[in-house]
Amino acid sequence: MTARRPTVLIVDDSALVADALGVLLEASGYATGNATTVADALTALRNERYDAMLLDLTLPDGDGLEVLGGAEDAGVTPPPTLALTGHDDPATAARCREAGCVAVLVKPVRRIALLGALQGAGVAP
Repeated sequence: MTARRPTVLIVDDSALVADALGVLLEASGYATGNATTVADALTALRNERYDAMLLDLTLPDGDGLEVLGGAEDAGVTPPPTLALTGHDDPATAARCREAGCVAVLVKPVRRIALLGALQGAGVAP
């Protein structure tokens, strides 16, 4: 019997970023799912079980952090969430943590930082 690989939902509207993250994660032993909007992410969280979520803050239909509140409003507990942002400042990091993110990663995300943050959240293959 094959062990289930941890599954990470990648929420990013950039196909280039999402594909690169997917390749990196899958090569590191994770399975992935993708969403490009707040609405898509909420649908994915309602329909599938994810062990972690990578969440871009800037999405076409709103602030990525709306996914966390929207999931809770729908009765879904969001998985450990790592925020992805291009803004390396204390205010953004604080806003992400207040919303419930377990880590804040600044783009471009280094492989070691991403895998370390997932492991720190208890999500490892």
